[in-house]
Amino acid sequence: MNAFRVAPLRRAMSTDPCDGCGAEVRIGGGIGDFWTLSPGTTGGMTLELDDDSEHFLCFDCVDALPDYPTAEDVAALDRSAGDGDGG
Repeated sequence: MNAFRVAPLRRAMSTDPCDGCGAEVRIGGGIGDFWTLSPGTTGGMTLELDDDSEHFLCFDCVDALPDYPTAEDVAALDRSAGDGDGG
């Protein structure tokens, strides 16, 4: 009988909340992907707007912004609009 138990690998990943909808957005790369050997993509991006504000948004929220967004546009995003998967 083996004295060691090996736990199944879980999909390790890092997430950050979307500043628009609040969904947890996957951040690709980093140590989480190193241990699982299954690299993935990031489900959002950080935008620096013309009003010098900076926001991390999922791709659904980025798509919902007007052409020249401001911090007020980000604040007006529906908190349930995105799901954090970037698609």
